[in-house]
Amino acid sequence: MGTHPSLPSKDLETQRTLLDLVQDNVALISPEVSDRYGGKIPFLFKVLSIRKALSIQAHPNKKLAEKLHSRDPRNYPDDNHKPEMTIAITPFEGLCGFRPLAEIAHFLRAVAPLRGLVGGQTAADFENVIRGSEDSDDLEQTRKNKSALRTLFTALMNSSSEQIETAAQELVTSAQNSPETFASLVNAPDTNPTNPAELASVVVRLNEQFPNDIGLFVFLFLNFVRLDPGEAMFLKADDIHAYISGDIIECMASSDNVVRAGFSPKFKDVDTLTDMLTYSYAPIEEQKLEPTDYPYVVLNAPAYSSASESLLYDPPIEEFSVVKTDLRRTRAKATFDSLTGPSILICTGGEGKITVGHKTEEVKEGYVFFVGANAECIIENTGTGPDEENVFTTFKAFCDLTGKEDMVNGH
Repeated sequence: MGTHPSLPSKDLETQRTLLDLVQDNVALISPEVSDRYGGKIPFLFKVLSIRKALSIQAHPNKKLAEKLHSRDPRNYPDDNHKPEMTIAITPFEGLCGFRPLAEIAHFLRAVAPLRGLVGGQTAADFENVIRGSEDSDDLEQTRKNKSALRTLFTALMNSSSEQIETAAQELVTSAQNSPETFASLVNAPDTNPTNPAELASVVVRLNEQFPNDIGLFVFLFLNFVRLDPGEAMFLKADDIHAYISGDIIECMASSDNVVRAGFSPKFKDVDTLTDMLTYSYAPIEEQKLEPTDYPYVVLNAPAYSSASESLLYDPPIEEFSVVKTDLRRTRAKATFDSLTGPSILICTGGEGKITVGHKTEEVKEGYVFFVGANAECIIENTGTGPDEENVFTTFKAFCDLTGKEDMVNGH
């Protein structure tokens, strides 16, 4: 959903693309947004339903994107960066950022095929650099830790296909035969994974989808994350990640650039990937994005219901934010203040109606609406089911440059 030229949204009645519409009428996205983003909506809004793991990947920052696009426009079709945000609709599994260094060091000791791939000397060098300083706040030590992690990960990514196949078969056999002790050490119980059987199950499942893939070992380097519905995480440019299962809302800067590492038959650019990553390492809790109450909406509900809510997911970038609104019970209503930029709204559950100006439209699951700049938007639950099931859920992505400035300045 958006104006990206590879697949711009279209008006159902006229078949006119949203890109043509906003470029012919700049006021729909505001002169400020149009000037800053070349007459295009600066975000892409998606719903992903992940039944098979999506590739381990990272998205280049703005400067690198421009360089890659100039050098290889076929594989890098955009000159823009691609920070992105994920909001779970159903229970979600994914990978996000490098694990804490102590966990990676544990897997090097506990998973023999992993240590074999990176090489014993490379593993030992990594362990020596980080020992006792895995969580150090010292800038010089952090630099050394990241450098050591980069060397280790690059060694893994440069493994030959024959080495990976042999190691993967050994890894999967271990996961199948000893799930309760998978990746565990008898003499170091304090560092063992909290749920080895879960890790073993995921490894077996991923191997069924992508047999003997290097992604099985990249998995041991990255945080394994579960999100419950409504939970979110934000991924900066140059952060490595992957999506394993679940239905999600995804919003990102308008770009189609991907540098892949595994779980994909598509083009992989190992040299670019290992060179571009931030090599930041932290527990998954630091990657999650906590929503807050959205301040620019009035929720009107029947007297017997006060359970409706509107939550703001606001990443630290200017291209987009997302509001999730749940209107519970018939006649519950949300009136959104006008924004100085464009919005795109999608319904993911229930039934309702949307009013913008003098126009009112029916809304059902999967319906998508564009809302122009400076237009008040009202949505209302019109469902008639039992109270506990009658929830009208929408997600609204928007770009409001003025609003971002206000939030940054503490207003």
